[in-house]
Amino acid sequence: MKELLEALREASRQAIDEAVDMDSLEALRIRYLGKKGELTALLKQMGRLSAEERPVIGQLANQIRTELENELDSRKAALAARMQELKLQSETLDVTMPGKEVKIGVRHPMYQVLDKLKEIFIGMGFAVVEDREVELAEYNFDKLNEAPNHPAREWTDTFYFTEDSSILLRTQTSPMQIHVMEKQKPSIRIIAPGRVYRKDEVDATHSPMFHQVEGMAIDKGVTMADLKGTLNEVARQLYGPDTVTRFRPHHFPFTEPSCEMDIQCYRCRGKGCPTCKGEGWIELLGAGMVHPKVLSGCGIDPEVYSGWAFGFGLERLALAYFKISDLRLIFENDVRFLEQF
Repeated sequence: MKELLEALREASRQAIDEAVDMDSLEALRIRYLGKKGELTALLKQMGRLSAEERPVIGQLANQIRTELENELDSRKAALAARMQELKLQSETLDVTMPGKEVKIGVRHPMYQVLDKLKEIFIGMGFAVVEDREVELAEYNFDKLNEAPNHPAREWTDTFYFTEDSSILLRTQTSPMQIHVMEKQKPSIRIIAPGRVYRKDEVDATHSPMFHQVEGMAIDKGVTMADLKGTLNEVARQLYGPDTVTRFRPHHFPFTEPSCEMDIQCYRCRGKGCPTCKGEGWIELLGAGMVHPKVLSGCGIDPEVYSGWAFGFGLERLALAYFKISDLRLIFENDVRFLEQF
C-alpha cells in the first residue's frame, strides 16, 4: 500500500507540473482527488491492512492529499499569471504607431441631389411630405382625372395586387398631393419625394423602380408664369446660373394646360450626343396648371383657387447633376463608382 501511495505521489506531481491550462488541471484534480479518484480508490483498500499499519498509511494518505491540493493551487496560480501576461502582451497598445484611417461613407449621389432639392424648395417656403407606396387606384388614377381606359392603367404597365385593379404599387407620387389637398386647405406648397414603380425594361434611362419628386402650389391667383419662374430658379440653383431650359406643350390628364421642361444637354451643350440621343436637350420634368376637376374632386373651389404641379425623376436629375451617362450605374452599388461622390 505504501509503495502504491508513493507511486501516486510521484505521478501526480509530474502530471501537475506538465498541465498547460486550467481545463487539464481540473481534470487532474478529479483524477486524483475526486470521489472516484485514484487516491480515494487506494483508501478504500485500507480495510485489508492490519491494525498497526492503518494509522501509518492513513497519515501518509492525508499528507499526500494535502501535498496534491497545495500543488494544484500553486499550479493554478502560475497558469493564471501566465494567462494574464499573455493577455497583456496581446493587448499592448503602442502609442507611437500611426493610427488606422477611419473610412467614413457618404450619401448616395441620388440622395445628395434630393437633399439639395429639399434645401432649395424649403428655402422657397415648401413643405416636404411622405406617404404610402401601396396605393388605391382611386388615388393613383381616378382622382387625378385619368380615364379608365388610360394606357397607364394596363396590367402591362402597372404592378397590381388585386384582380380588380383596385390596389397597386403607386406609379407616381401624385397621390400624395391628393391626400394633402383632401386634408389641407389652400394655401398649399409641398414637394413629395418617394419611390414609384412601373413595368419598364431596364436600360440607360429607365428602371421598373425609380424615384420621383413632385411638387404643387395652390393659392389664389397662381398662374403659369409662377410655375415657369419657380422651375427656372430651381434649375439654376441645381445646375448653375448658366443653365438653359425650354418649355414644350404637352398633355397630362391632371393638368391643363400642361408642359414639359427640358435642360440643354450637359455633355454636348446642345450639339447632340448619345446621352441626349442626338437632340441636344434632356427631358427633365412634366408640369402644368392643376386641372379644375382635380381641385374640385378634393373639395377645393377652382373658381377661387388655382395651382400648378410638376413631377420629375430623381435619378435623371442626379444624372444631369453629376454628369452620369447611364442610369444603371446608380443602382448597381459598385463601390468604385459610388466613391467618386
